Amino acid sequence: MFMKTKVTDLLEIEYPIIQGGMVWAGGSALVGAVSAAGGLGLLGSGSMYPDFLRSEIRKVREMTDKPFGVNVSLRRDDAEHLLDIVIEEGVKVVSCSLGNPSLYVSKMKEHGVKTLHVTTNLKHSLKAESAGVDAVIAVGIEAGGHPGPDELALTTLIPQLADALRIPVIAAGGIVDGRGLAAAFALGADGVQIGTRFIATAEAPVHQSYKEKIINAGATDSVLVGRNVELVRVLKNNFSKNVNEASSRGAAPEEIIKIMRENRPKNSMLLGDVENGQLQAGQGVGLINEILPAAEVINRIISQYENVKKSLP
Repeated sequence: MFMKTKVTDLLEIEYPIIQGGMVWAGGSALVGAVSAAGGLGLLGSGSMYPDFLRSEIRKVREMTDKPFGVNVSLRRDDAEHLLDIVIEEGVKVVSCSLGNPSLYVSKMKEHGVKTLHVTTNLKHSLKAESAGVDAVIAVGIEAGGHPGPDELALTTLIPQLADALRIPVIAAGGIVDGRGLAAAFALGADGVQIGTRFIATAEAPVHQSYKEKIINAGATDSVLVGRNVELVRVLKNNFSKNVNEASSRGAAPEEIIKIMRENRPKNSMLLGDVENGQLQAGQGVGLINEILPAAEVINRIISQYENVKKSLP
């Protein structure tokens, strides 16, 4: 029987926990803290100019000698330049979303960089595997931000990929604690990527109002918007209300896009406009009730996971 490489061995980390490379939230302080605690921190380059990304990489390296990575959206015009910076700075893990992984995998392999590619269905996962990626990050509809148009829950997505792929499958979406980690393993995942839980940490470089909005949110406060233009999962506020009202009355895509562009994630994440900005957050918000250091988040996840294993029949 074929045995997949363990995520911990593949990425040379202690725990199979990856911090999502979140735009505006995945800064050096958070990434360094996650990696130092045994997980894999990912710098969110989506909000970074090339020179700033290089600076952030060097800051993480000053904080820890543990592995960390960079998330790169292949949709960016300068994606190739960002990937070159990853190579030049000696980063050993890159996570890419959108685009064709075959355009960058060979180059990454030549320089010893492990490649993770974000997928949302079986078809794209198989293509990523055939392109040579080292693992896929399978994003379910529970995830905050952009979960993809397929709207598959992790309970159906992960088993499909676990059965079909020979490379590790990393589950992402709605996972915030040790129970989620245990559930992901039970479904066939080899590790997890966690985003929203790491926003509500001391090291996340986002506005305090955003963190407080997350810890005060209930289980039904996460909602999907923009289905007919660009699907996004956010917390309910004036922004989500306006987008969904426009969609319900059949507004043209251009009008909806205008609303979304005027109320960017930056408005809420950095500027603290939690009523009108895009408050990207996953369905796990109802399980987050305090702001903690990133290392404590990881320690609690692992401790709870071990307790869950002991409690199973």
